[in-house]
Amino acid sequence: MAEEISTNFEAFNEHLSKEQDKREEIRTIVRELEQTGREIMTVLNAIHQGSGIKEVPQICKRSRELFQTVRSKIALLAAAFPVDEYYRFHDHWKYGIQRLAFSASLIIFLEHERLATREEVAELLGVTVKKSDGFHIDLEDFLHGVLSLGNELSRLAVNSVTSGDYSRPIRISAFMGELNSGFRLLNLKNDSLRKRFDGLKYDIKKIEEVVYDISIRGLRPAAQDGKADPFVETAAAQGEK
Repeated sequence: MAEEISTNFEAFNEHLSKEQDKREEIRTIVRELEQTGREIMTVLNAIHQGSGIKEVPQICKRSRELFQTVRSKIALLAAAFPVDEYYRFHDHWKYGIQRLAFSASLIIFLEHERLATREEVAELLGVTVKKSDGFHIDLEDFLHGVLSLGNELSRLAVNSVTSGDYSRPIRISAFMGELNSGFRLLNLKNDSLRKRFDGLKYDIKKIEEVVYDISIRGLRPAAQDGKADPFVETAAAQGEK
């Protein structure tokens, strides 16, 4: 009996040791992946510095080049565990992937001023959107990344005005309004995702304040479609009271 118990526990110990080794291998790769993610954000933060607004194409190009390293690290990560064990280890990398999804979404917005698709972000990361393929970008991780755009774009709206670009905040405001409407269509059951969405209204409010400010100062570019500026009309109405 004692020998049988000893044999069983030796087997348990071997299993736990292998499990620990696998998790440590994953943690090492994730640390390297997150470091590359920080390097990408350092490059992207240049849009807020001095003439950064005018250098957006070059900044995006340098950021995309760093995603080559991201793809190689994720390939190592995907090879570190069986295809069907993705969610068993998901907690190790989900925050890093969310930040990378944000960076990828920001690059695509800066390049095209539209919302990145999940497929575009997956391609930049070198992954897929299908669970059956193993390492993929989880939908909630993608949505977390998209929601992080709010804070960054509200900051960009402010810095655009400082750089003399008065039309960009207006385009950002329109985009954020559409993004907000899109998220309202979702039934968000994930607590952290719902809380993050709840915070989006503060980012939108900050952007609207920037647009309102440039409007009442007469800095807002004339509407090309001939429509009246609602912000100017509001300001005028308040002044008549």
